[in-house]
Amino acid sequence: MQKQFLILAGLLVLPTLSVAAGSAGFEAISYSEARREAEALSHNESPASLYIWTNKVVYSPGDPLTLRWTSKPNNDLYPYTLFAYRLNNQTGAKTYLPGNSAEVTDIFGNTASQGYRITRLPEASKQVLVGSGGILVSSTVAVPNEPGMHTLVLELRDFTATRVIKSAYYKISVVTEFVNVSGNIESSVTWVNSKAYRVTGIVFVRNNAVLTIEPGTVILGQPSAPPNPSTIVITRTGRIVANGTKSRPIIMTSSRDVGQRDRGDWGGLILLGRARINVGAEAVIEGLPDSPDSRFGPGSGQADENHNCGSLRYVRVEFAGAVLAPGSEVNGITWGGCGKATVSEHLQSHYGFDDAFEWFGGNNDGRYLVASFARDDYFDWQLGWTGRLQFGVAVANGDFGNRGIEADNLSNPQDAQPISNPTLYNFSFIGNPLSIEEDVNANAGIWLRRGTAGTLRNVVVFDWNQTGIEIRDTGTVNQINAGNLRLDGLLLWNNGRDRQGGAVNTLEGQVGSPNTPAAVLGPLRTWVSGSPRIFVEDPKMRRPLEYSNPDFRPGPGSPLWKPGWVQPPDDGFFDQSARFLGAFGDVDWTEEWTSFHVETELR
Repeated sequence: MQKQFLILAGLLVLPTLSVAAGSAGFEAISYSEARREAEALSHNESPASLYIWTNKVVYSPGDPLTLRWTSKPNNDLYPYTLFAYRLNNQTGAKTYLPGNSAEVTDIFGNTASQGYRITRLPEASKQVLVGSGGILVSSTVAVPNEPGMHTLVLELRDFTATRVIKSAYYKISVVTEFVNVSGNIESSVTWVNSKAYRVTGIVFVRNNAVLTIEPGTVILGQPSAPPNPSTIVITRTGRIVANGTKSRPIIMTSSRDVGQRDRGDWGGLILLGRARINVGAEAVIEGLPDSPDSRFGPGSGQADENHNCGSLRYVRVEFAGAVLAPGSEVNGITWGGCGKATVSEHLQSHYGFDDAFEWFGGNNDGRYLVASFARDDYFDWQLGWTGRLQFGVAVANGDFGNRGIEADNLSNPQDAQPISNPTLYNFSFIGNPLSIEEDVNANAGIWLRRGTAGTLRNVVVFDWNQTGIEIRDTGTVNQINAGNLRLDGLLLWNNGRDRQGGAVNTLEGQVGSPNTPAAVLGPLRTWVSGSPRIFVEDPKMRRPLEYSNPDFRPGPGSPLWKPGWVQPPDDGFFDQSARFLGAFGDVDWTEEWTSFHVETELR
């Protein structure tokens, strides 16, 4: 065989044998055969599940790197050309495998002039591509001396190699230094992507300090014991500016090795402000000990409805939710009393021990929010929150999970002012029939209680164990009767799987549960049946339950595209072009910057 050379990052030059046609599960196909087959297929999307990962998230120059993949063709027989490269997200330079060159080659080392090899996508599970025993490179490979964020990309292109059908991404960070962070931040500071930041204990940003985080920076939460879980807290006298990008998201994750991380490895991210709440002048944020730095709300001053807690764009918070005390955990991302000037866009909370996202009072808005694999609730609000959200998805996996939405005003009195009254458009709530919750009666798509008001429109609720919608408490019924709790543009399907006999896909079967209080079951069903656009129908999403590589977009014939869904308001915040049901139209806005990896599948 002809010898080739590979450098995944530019430090080591390692000889390896080229991959023979048909080896490692790759089935070689001639160009003429590929053309004949492709002409008989309409192929704009692939049903395949494909994902890649490495042994760490953060590397020092020269560290050994192992790249693995899992490939599930799912009956995709389309002929492909495959390309793999490392993208330096700071410079834009691409280094193609296996020749370690800027010249474009397929994964077999062929250039365009030589003719790219055409193959079908093989079945593979946790297979090493690069590293010891790898099918592309079987020797140790070192990462480059190129500080910053890099993206490893595996592309499926059509047989002509001119159109990308599907891509798998994995983000790594190359750093020159690990910076230990503990105690308080009391003067403005910038965290840069050429370094990684190890957070230990509760770190309060206060005294008018601004914490600025560059795109592509990785923060590592260190496991620490209660009552001081490793947590970043933006106090009422501090601010955060963490503006990542699609190609360089800011990643706040566990310091443990890939495959060994778990919910609650560290605390998470908390933002506190001076906007109004409904439990007095101030309150202590959930999950932290009482101190002036852990309080939110106006306090002794005037409420500031425009309080700027900071800016979060393209930020991932993973494996958070450390336990302060039994029943008191930090969420993935928490806002307490934050005002309208606060920015929250393109955020993911992945593998949280408690809730993914929670709002305690205030009125801050958010959009493009991904809540994945939480142990408790996915979107949670209380204490008078009145913000706006558009484009959000909650997805439960097969171990733990509770409610897609848990919505409260206040437990007592339920009519405390201001009333929780948010407005949500374009949400998808994807349950899992295998998920477990300590409260077996709690696993519901939407759970509204304790006097909350609100507007929910263009929503999908699919596959939750208990029910699609649950209403609790007379205070919530009062909000329905007053016209303050509104629902329109809703599709329900396959909820109530834990009921005797399984899910019943009728409106009656999707609303309420055997545990719904009799005093609210009648008003609930009257409310839902009286709404003009509520349907029980299979949403026909592309691949919503393919964990580690889901696709929540509408598939062919999906009712999510039906005309007549509710147009979002023209108020300067909502995207009015989103006249579809759920969080997604044609565009998958989660691509590249998110991670849906199931941690146990990476071991």
